[in-house]
Amino acid sequence: MIREPNKKQPRLPGFESPFERNLDPNNRWVKLAEVVPWEEFATAYYSGMSVDQGTPAKPARLMVGAVIIKHRQRWTDEETVLQIQENPYLQFFCGFSGFTLEQPFAPSLFVEIRKRMGATVYAQFEQSVDTKLTEILTKKKKSKQKEGTNNDPPASGQDATGQTDKAELATGTESPQQTDSTVESDGEAEDAKPSGKLIIDATVAEQAIRYPTDLGLLNEAREISERLIDRLFPLSGLQKKPRTYRQKARQDFLALVKKRKPWQSTLRRAIRQQLQYLRRNLGHIDALLDRFSSPEPAPLGGFMPNLSQKWPDGLLYRHLRQLWVVRRVYDQQKLMYDNRLRSHPHRIVSISQPHVRPIVRGKAGVAVEFGSKLSASLDGNGLARVDELRWDAFNESADLPGQVEAFKKRHGHYPAVVLADGIYGTRDNRRYCKDRGIRFGGKPLGRPRKETEANREELREAKRQRRRDHLERIPIEGKFGQGKNRHGLAKIRAKLADTSASWIRAIFLVMNLNLLVRFFFALNRPFLNAAFASLLARMVVWQALVQKMADWRRLPQGRPMIAAGAF
Repeated sequence: MIREPNKKQPRLPGFESPFERNLDPNNRWVKLAEVVPWEEFATAYYSGMSVDQGTPAKPARLMVGAVIIKHRQRWTDEETVLQIQENPYLQFFCGFSGFTLEQPFAPSLFVEIRKRMGATVYAQFEQSVDTKLTEILTKKKKSKQKEGTNNDPPASGQDATGQTDKAELATGTESPQQTDSTVESDGEAEDAKPSGKLIIDATVAEQAIRYPTDLGLLNEAREISERLIDRLFPLSGLQKKPRTYRQKARQDFLALVKKRKPWQSTLRRAIRQQLQYLRRNLGHIDALLDRFSSPEPAPLGGFMPNLSQKWPDGLLYRHLRQLWVVRRVYDQQKLMYDNRLRSHPHRIVSISQPHVRPIVRGKAGVAVEFGSKLSASLDGNGLARVDELRWDAFNESADLPGQVEAFKKRHGHYPAVVLADGIYGTRDNRRYCKDRGIRFGGKPLGRPRKETEANREELREAKRQRRRDHLERIPIEGKFGQGKNRHGLAKIRAKLADTSASWIRAIFLVMNLNLLVRFFFALNRPFLNAAFASLLARMVVWQALVQKMADWRRLPQGRPMIAAGAF
């Protein structure tokens, strides 16, 4: 039976909605608003502003909340503003006192927000989230201790609920001796003994640019030079416009692009043609600019303008910047063509984003990535941080001492173990960790020790320990996957270098806030927390039985069912 509803939909004033009565307190945005440390975020956001000068700024909660909404939902700047304007839950999250139909701010303001929120501001954000998470874990620890006082004393190696310590590790926290930010009851700091763990790795956040080729870059540079000539000619006062051969140059470019697999000689001839067209256009531009007085010549190789030079009034800063980038592209491509080279130091791969560099990674499917390379770290609680972000390719193993020192600055002590990829296991890094009582989780250098009856169990235990370290290093790879697949870390769509860095750090902030909500939700849902802990305890017991059977049968160490600190 088909029953169609009334097709006469009421007009907008008579449209019924539950928002006229109340909002759902269990909404995800309401819950997220409860755990975000807004006051600390506001202090960090206002740290770079003047108190009594300038135009009054928008509220910090509105600006920071809009950034969180944007990267949590992967919306564009325009879509984020529209969603905040239409959704009462998003307006509540951003700190509005009531629902309004007015636009909160212009979408173009996002660019200024990214410029304003640099690495220092995001470092304060991360510290606030770390403090908030420590408070949640401390409350959880005190509640467990309170429950333990009302019951019989637990057995050795078990907590008050009868669960093993591994169950607590499996939920993403560590034992009281290994928690990164343990707060004592008397308020004093712990002893400086190394504790906790630090997981480090590096990845590349690719920029959303077109795949660069030599011929494509030269064609784009030629088209930009032609537009510059069109802009300069009316200002020069000349009667005849310089000839650019743009139609013939376009035909020569398309003649090669349409071929599926052109010969190397054909490609080289096409590159020579585009270089000749571009050289002719740059000569015309120089002749046009010579008609204007200039105290001193502008730097041809740099990206910043010479402010002392007098330029035509019709030429904007972006046009001058394009001219300098085009000159740099021509110099690099001409040098590569003359010497038959395939690479160049600090090679420009995008005219609109000249700060982007090719980074050879050797990954499956993509040998070269174009973007910023960043060194990230993950502590025992699951909080991820961007320690280093650079646009040039670098060896991430040199960042290990700085990341360890940053861990000590945050927590007051060194980590007990550092889990990293094999590239970090240099002699200098191992010596650095050994001098500070830190265990480096990796395969030892040198020739493997010969197995004898006396050291057989020791070598097998060391092998099992390396296996556990390898599994416990997986969560940081999961963080990279979460950022790239869920929050757009694989395609950064900001144009400038500083705004792109702010974009990347905002993604890591959103992932940390998701983790904060997860811990807060588990703390305020005791029945769900108990059921989850009971399930984990059963799996840990089963894992222990499997381990005992493997040891009894002398089988190789298998992969654990649950890796400690997998959250």
